[in-house]
Amino acid sequence: MTAKSESDGKDGKDVKDGRQDDRQGHKENGESVTIPVPRILRAAREQLAELAGLRPEGVSGFERTPDGWTVEIEVEEIPRVPETMSVMGLYLVTLDPEGNLTGYRRARRYERGRTDS
Repeated sequence: MTAKSESDGKDGKDVKDGRQDDRQGHKENGESVTIPVPRILRAAREQLAELAGLRPEGVSGFERTPDGWTVEIEVEEIPRVPETMSVMGLYLVTLDPEGNLTGYRRARRYERGRTDS
């Protein structure tokens, strides 16, 4: 028995066996194109590194927006010894639906060893 794939028609997500497929659907040359979420996240990390000269350490969050994607990326801005004293930055990166970077900004800075209050 094969699973029937349905689209809810609202946000570009496909529903298979009750699970949502987290891929971005958009139109290109009149045809629907789907980009997997891991590819979007990889594009955000790579483009931020190239443009800002920062080495991304991880993705803290991401969100689909009407204009594409917003991705929160953590980077080490100032390395220190011990490593727990390194200065980290949280960057908000925006991408269009195709995964092209449209902007970025630092949202906050903190020491690696600190937790949110």
